[in-house]
Amino acid sequence: MLDLALIRNQREAVEEALRKRMDDVDLSGLLDRDARRRELVGDADELKARRNQVSSEIPRLKKAGEPVDALLSEMKDVSARIKAMDQQIRELDAAIRDELVRLPNLPADDVPAGDKEANTVLRSWGEQPRFDVAPRDHVDLVTSLGLIDYERGVKMGGNGFWLYRGTGARLEWALLNFFIESHLADGYEFVLPPHLLTYECGFTAGQFPKFEDDVFQIRSESEGFSHFILPTAETALINFHRDEILSETELPRKYFSYTPCYRKEAGSYRAQERGMIRGHQFNKVEIFQFTAPEESGRAHEELMAKAEKLVQDLGLHYRASLLAARDASASMAKTYDIEVWIPSMNQYLEVSSVSNAHDYQARRGNIRFRREGHKQTEFVHSLNASGLATSRILPALVEQGQQADGSVLLPPALARRLGTDRLSVRDA
Repeated sequence: MLDLALIRNQREAVEEALRKRMDDVDLSGLLDRDARRRELVGDADELKARRNQVSSEIPRLKKAGEPVDALLSEMKDVSARIKAMDQQIRELDAAIRDELVRLPNLPADDVPAGDKEANTVLRSWGEQPRFDVAPRDHVDLVTSLGLIDYERGVKMGGNGFWLYRGTGARLEWALLNFFIESHLADGYEFVLPPHLLTYECGFTAGQFPKFEDDVFQIRSESEGFSHFILPTAETALINFHRDEILSETELPRKYFSYTPCYRKEAGSYRAQERGMIRGHQFNKVEIFQFTAPEESGRAHEELMAKAEKLVQDLGLHYRASLLAARDASASMAKTYDIEVWIPSMNQYLEVSSVSNAHDYQARRGNIRFRREGHKQTEFVHSLNASGLATSRILPALVEQGQQADGSVLLPPALARRLGTDRLSVRDA
C-alpha cells in the first residue's frame, strides 16, 4: 500500500511513477477525499473541544443557579453534528483505503516502463547446449526415463497435474535438499508454514483483493471465503511479522520455506507449455528477508546472487533480466528474473523471480521496526526470491543434459545425492 502522505506531498512524482505500469493515473479524486476528510476532522475536533468546554461549565452554572437551557440545546445540536461528521469521516476513510489498496507499488527509479518487451537482459551464464540431432523435449525424456507419470497424475488430479515416481521422486527430493542445505549454510531460518491461509495473508502480500479469484479458495455456507491454499510461500512468510514491531538490532530477518505451490493457472495451455512447464501444483523453496529501508537494495542483490549460484551449481545455462514495470508483480518495486534455457522450446523460462517490495507489503501488514534511541517506528522493507522452483528446473536439467543415447548427465551437486552422474532407461 502506498503512503498517503507521499501522494499528498509529491502527487506529480507518484503519478509519473505509476504511469510506468498503468494506462490511466489520476489521483485527484483520492486527494479530494483526503482533503475533505482532514477538513471534517478539524471541524469535528473544534466541536468536540467546544462540547468538552461547555460540559465542564454546565455543572458550575447549575450550582450557581444560572440558566443552562440554551447551552443544553446547543450541546444537543453539537453532538448531532459531531455524530454526522464522524460518520462522514468513517465513510471517507473506507473510500480512501479502498483506493489505496488497489493502487500498485511504485516502480523503482531504474525500472523501465512498459511490458515484457521492455525487459532488460543483464547477463547470461554458460553456453547454450549444442546437439547433433534435434533435442527431445522434457516430456519425452522424463517419460522414457520413468521419472514422471503424467497419465496417472491426470487420473488422480485432472489436467495440470503429474506425479513423480522412483528415481524421479528421488531427483525432485535431491533438488529440494540441495536448495535447503544451501540456505541453511547461509544462515537463513527454515520455516514450514501452513498451506491454508486466511484472507488477511493474501491482503498483506498484495495479492488481494485484485487477484483473490486466482487462488484455490476454501468456502463454507456460513463463512463464505474463509481460507485459501497458498500459491507461494511468499504469501505466508510476509505475514510472519504482521502487526509486530521489531527492533533495529533484529534486522535483517532471513527466512526460507519449502512448500508445494497451488495455482489455478486459468485459461488454455499453449502447446509448448505441456508437461511440467505450467501446472496446478509444483514444489518451490522460497527465500525471504525483512530489512531496514537503507539495506533493502543490498539485500536484493544478495538474494539474486544466491538464486543465481543455485542455477550455476546445477550447471544450467540461463540469463538474468530486469523486468519492466508492467511485467513485474504489482506489489513489487523491482524484480529480477532468472530464466533457464529450454532447448526443445528454443526459449528461456523463468525459474526465479527476485523482488524488492520496499515498504508496500509492510504497510498492508503493519510490519514495523524501531531504531535504537528512537520512539517513532518505521515500516520495514520486504524481499523475496524463488530459491528455487523445481517444475522448470527439472525440465531444464533433462533437456540441457540429454545425451544421444537417451540418457541424461547430472551435475555433481545432484550426482552425489543420487549416487550416479547419469540417468538412463535401465535405471527406471
